[in-house]
Amino acid sequence: MSPVELRFSVPVQAPPEVVWAAATDWARQGEWMFGTEVHPVGDASGPGGRLVAVTGFGGVGFVDRMEIVEWQPPRSCRVRHLAEPVVGVGGFDVVRCGNAASTFVWWERLTLPAGAALVWPVVRPAFAWGVRRSLAAFAQFCREYDRRGT
Repeated sequence: MSPVELRFSVPVQAPPEVVWAAATDWARQGEWMFGTEVHPVGDASGPGGRLVAVTGFGGVGFVDRMEIVEWQPPRSCRVRHLAEPVVGVGGFDVVRCGNAASTFVWWERLTLPAGAALVWPVVRPAFAWGVRRSLAAFAQFCREYDRRGT
């Protein structure tokens, strides 16, 4: 099956440096990413850094192991998903929209396992809803992150 490509964006009322800091605060990603907790493995602040994301609901889920392959603060981060069920690449971009505003772009290019490819057309709308919900929560998270000065 050809890769599945996903791209979503959200405007954020915070400067790119704050959006970058909030997005790369891996241990807090569960505060805004729907149903997911991210755990850095050692130093995850540059190429070669490792992340483990656990996504699930009601005791059903999966583990996504990633390696950071590109790190350009405060503009872009790229990861390689290392093992099934999530294989491919993904990342985010932070686009400056003036001094105190940004656009956060989240994207994935994934190759689905055979069984998942069959159900993807049914699952995709719910997945997209979850990502949009997460990005709306992320925009709010950034505004609060900015007020704390962290």
